[in-house]
Amino acid sequence: MADTTTSTKDRVWFITGCSTGFGRELAKLVLDRGYRAVVTARDPAKVEDIASGRADRALVLELDVTDPVEVDAAVKSAVKHFGRIDVLVNNAGIGYFGAIEESDETEVRRMFEINFFGLSRVTRAVLPTMRKQRSGHIVNISSIGGLRSFPTLAYYHATKYAVEGFSESLALEVAPLGIKVTIVEPSGFRTDWAGRSAAESKTRIADYADTAGQNLENIRGYSGKQPGDPVRAAAAIIAAVESPNPPLRLLLGKAALKGARGKLEMLKKDFDAWEKTTVEADFPDA
Repeated sequence: MADTTTSTKDRVWFITGCSTGFGRELAKLVLDRGYRAVVTARDPAKVEDIASGRADRALVLELDVTDPVEVDAAVKSAVKHFGRIDVLVNNAGIGYFGAIEESDETEVRRMFEINFFGLSRVTRAVLPTMRKQRSGHIVNISSIGGLRSFPTLAYYHATKYAVEGFSESLALEVAPLGIKVTIVEPSGFRTDWAGRSAAESKTRIADYADTAGQNLENIRGYSGKQPGDPVRAAAAIIAAVESPNPPLRLLLGKAALKGARGKLEMLKKDFDAWEKTTVEADFPDA
């Protein structure tokens, strides 16, 4: 049975990666709307302004999602301070650009540690509290790149595809416990994802200039000009959390919708064209 003792505005949000982008705008809007919030960042000084004048409803904590000690400490501090966690938003993440053959494994592993293992680590730390409450909502920030792939982003896609699969299984496991899961899949938004937050391969192979190289130039050139508005995205995420029937997947941006529908068409084309071969792979009497 879900815990109904906490009113909507008394819910506690725990948001990772609040220094820039979606995390920052979401933390501001959540507090503006009267919720309580745990505002986290690797450098707490960069988010102190968000909590300014809201000491009764905002708690700023240092959090590097790749550090198990900091993750456990932050979650424990949040529960000690507010008594509960109702909404977890796994927002912390980075990008990395480069063709597969060009990419540096150390940088790729660092991205996986942040984008996937960090998300998993924070989720696992929060779940005991939500299970005890028999209520909660976990929002995992993925990307249209968790559904659709492009050159120069292979390893970034791999982290987001991992988030998608993880989140689908999580949703099935926790639904009977009163806990909801939403995967957020934005397209291009005016955050720092394509700017400071994304590293790129130092190696350049001429054979990939027209594929990975060209897309890298397009992405960098597009930074700061994307059609997506992070403030509107934050409002959309809050609307999904406030909904009695939130979606498992929330696409954000026209390009995300177009890309997702295109992926469905691609899948259907192959499935239908190879249907006979597919079904004949079973034993005849199966």
